[in-house]
Amino acid sequence: MSTAFPSKSIIIIGPAHPLRGGLASYNERLALEFIQLGHTVSIYTFSLQYPGFLFPGTTQFSTEPPPDKLDIHVRINSVNPLNWLSVGFELKKKKPDLVVARYWLPFMGPCLGTILRIVKQNKHTKTVCIADNIIPHEKRPADILFTKYFVPPIDAFITMSEKVLGDLAEFAPGKPARFVVHPLYDNFGEKISKIEARNKLKINNDDPIILFFGFIRRYKGLDILLDAMKILNSNQLQQLGDSSNIKLLIAGEFYENRKMYDEQIERLGIKDKLILKTAFIADSEVKYYLCAADVVVQPYRSATQSGVTPLAYHFEKPMIVTNVGGLPSLVPDDKVGLVAEPTALSVAQKILEFFNKGEAHFLPYLIEEKRKYSWSKMTAAIFEVAGLE
Repeated sequence: MSTAFPSKSIIIIGPAHPLRGGLASYNERLALEFIQLGHTVSIYTFSLQYPGFLFPGTTQFSTEPPPDKLDIHVRINSVNPLNWLSVGFELKKKKPDLVVARYWLPFMGPCLGTILRIVKQNKHTKTVCIADNIIPHEKRPADILFTKYFVPPIDAFITMSEKVLGDLAEFAPGKPARFVVHPLYDNFGEKISKIEARNKLKINNDDPIILFFGFIRRYKGLDILLDAMKILNSNQLQQLGDSSNIKLLIAGEFYENRKMYDEQIERLGIKDKLILKTAFIADSEVKYYLCAADVVVQPYRSATQSGVTPLAYHFEKPMIVTNVGGLPSLVPDDKVGLVAEPTALSVAQKILEFFNKGEAHFLPYLIEEKRKYSWSKMTAAIFEVAGLE
């Protein structure tokens, strides 16, 4: 497909293969969209993304094969200032038309801010930041200082939630900024039947299944959902319907000490109601978990946006989300899913309400709403805020 305006040279700075996770998947998919539009694209990713003491998972690296058609340079060391200078001068010399930098954690502020300051010395390159967070969920000393250092060499910003857009106003007043919904994760394969997915995962075809998907961190509220499962297995909500056979599929790696969750599960006596798949879910396996579920539950305590939401849209799965951050605006209540308060009782009530209504109630709205989540809207917005239309 040809672009409506001349081909541009574009460099994306952020995680990509051999690193794993949602950020890497997003950046690779964005690169493919730019390539499809006729642009020349490279990704500069990290040779060292986090020091070991900052990374809570088992490994930062993917076991999947490298993606086809992508020019990925494993070059950036997040803690080595000499490397920042080297990469900065390398990109300055290349004189790309556009650099798209991903910003999700203030820890990356010194590294990315230094690289981009040097790039901007060529008086040619436009810089756009896709900001996942400006103020992180889990705050650390120097967050504000690092973000203030990162912002000056950025020409314009894209955020994927209105909350982040609001947070950004404190750090980058007057700079162009645009809210664009997180595009669909459509690079994990096509939707498959629930029976096929459950057979693959060895899950009973007759059980009602709710899914908690993704890295397990406190702000995502898994403990709230576990308490909700206890409520569902008591007589507390009997008037709303039978919930005794509902199972919770937990699919994702612990990014904090799992001991408190194990102790909570034991204390609540709900182990027989859980299906635990608590290792990292490879990209090639994602479709099985989404397609096996009846509904995806995001019981977050706080949120900007969530990468799980566009996954659920892609696989046409209704969602139950909590009324925090940008989640309710992405999941219209009683259409695409249901909105609960961030309490165990409210989440449990909405789970029962979902099963009383049935998955078919939500499907027409899901199919209609997912049309908003296109990658072409994201690339168009990036060019517009950069002044490269």
